[in-house]
Amino acid sequence: MPKTPAWAAALTGIAAERIRALARQMAAGRTMITVSWSLQRAEHGEQPVWLGLVLAAMLGQIGLPGGGFGHGYGSAGDIGNPRRMPAPRLSQGPNGINSCIPVARIADMLLHPGDTYDYDGQRRRYPDVTCVYWSGGNPFHHHQDLAGLRRAFARPQTVVVHEPFWTATARHADIVLPATMTVERDDLGVGGRDSTLFAMPQLVEPYAQARDDYAIFAALAERLQAGAAFTEGRTAGQWLRHLYGGWCSDMRAAGHEMPPFEQFWAAGSLKIPVPDPGQVLLSAFRRDPAGSALGTPSGKIEIFSATIDSFGYADCPGHPVWLEPAEWLGRHPGRYPLQLVANQPRRRLHSQLDVGAYSQEGKIRGREPAAMNPGDAAARGIADGSCVRIFNDRGSCLAGVTLTEDVRPGVVQLSTGAWYDPDPADPSFCRHGNPNVLTADRPSSALSQGTTGQLAMVGIEPYDAVPPDVSVHRPPVTARPL
Repeated sequence: MPKTPAWAAALTGIAAERIRALARQMAAGRTMITVSWSLQRAEHGEQPVWLGLVLAAMLGQIGLPGGGFGHGYGSAGDIGNPRRMPAPRLSQGPNGINSCIPVARIADMLLHPGDTYDYDGQRRRYPDVTCVYWSGGNPFHHHQDLAGLRRAFARPQTVVVHEPFWTATARHADIVLPATMTVERDDLGVGGRDSTLFAMPQLVEPYAQARDDYAIFAALAERLQAGAAFTEGRTAGQWLRHLYGGWCSDMRAAGHEMPPFEQFWAAGSLKIPVPDPGQVLLSAFRRDPAGSALGTPSGKIEIFSATIDSFGYADCPGHPVWLEPAEWLGRHPGRYPLQLVANQPRRRLHSQLDVGAYSQEGKIRGREPAAMNPGDAAARGIADGSCVRIFNDRGSCLAGVTLTEDVRPGVVQLSTGAWYDPDPADPSFCRHGNPNVLTADRPSSALSQGTTGQLAMVGIEPYDAVPPDVSVHRPPVTARPL
């Protein structure tokens, strides 16, 4: 099938002439191709990212200022920043277990121990996990098919969670260890490419029984007779000074003198040196492809990958292609004619602080707002500001409706991050508006086994009954301190 503008127009809804004009415009001047992280969070999500890089290679501008390829601009504040010197960090240490899974396969692992699966050219087997210890994450936010995940979390003998808040994940734990927030402990702060290292002094005493993660792990290590090996004889405060001191020695060896810890802590921040402020991604490779080979098997930009091709995956061949997803608007609409887009929220970071006032101010009748086109709403008797039920075969949720022409016909947009509030009689029904009761726990491909939580097909109808109470922002009635 020739991939012509006419072929693409039928899939995208963008006129063939506009596609031709865009191609000529990109070739006529300096152009950078950038793709969003959201594109990969869908079935066959590797393909548009890979093809974006191929398009940039075809344009011939990779390694030039203002040209080439980028990934994630607009999603994080440090994308595109020049690489700076490394920041202080705690070593992870050796892991005694040589086993891991792709994070999006957590429910499959718990539900189907011993089953095999493909991943990155390997055939692997799920372990039989009887204890889940979760620190620093919220799977009941980012996973799909939450009713299935709920069944999965019921299978292990014990689930332990570190949390400052009664999140949906904490509510599915047998033991919750109350952890401090950042303002309740001393710490260091820096992003992956930030040029500033921040001192983060403790502002308030830990609430009630809350302890920082280090204190919890140190106490646990002591019970496991590994306390000295874990702490190396240092308190949390001593670790901060030790890490900073080692970092200063590394900086000094690179020709950069950093202030003593006390001076840095009193100042509150310092600038991390940037070796080359004018660095351009892949410019060294462009100048000298052989001397600055890439980390691919060929050392080159791989439009075709012999390695991936050798895996024989039908859902990820050796070069980027258009592969039709199982659920999308291009198929016969059937029972669920609307394309759900589950984007990142505006009023919180992922699910963090959904309980906060700013997030709550954006709710409609206590539910997460769902945006839809006025024409779609009128056809279903749905009014602006009303409560609706969004549903498919996997589950359903309530949402408040906002009508806007900014959403194209056939699409409904519901942000992620509303804390999962399952109906006690039906865990597939979220009373609050979490779209992951609707999304499929289907991998992006056998190559990555990545998440596909961005898109799903749904139906939507008015919810005329009195909406049930949203209880997820209150402590569970069964919670009791030990």
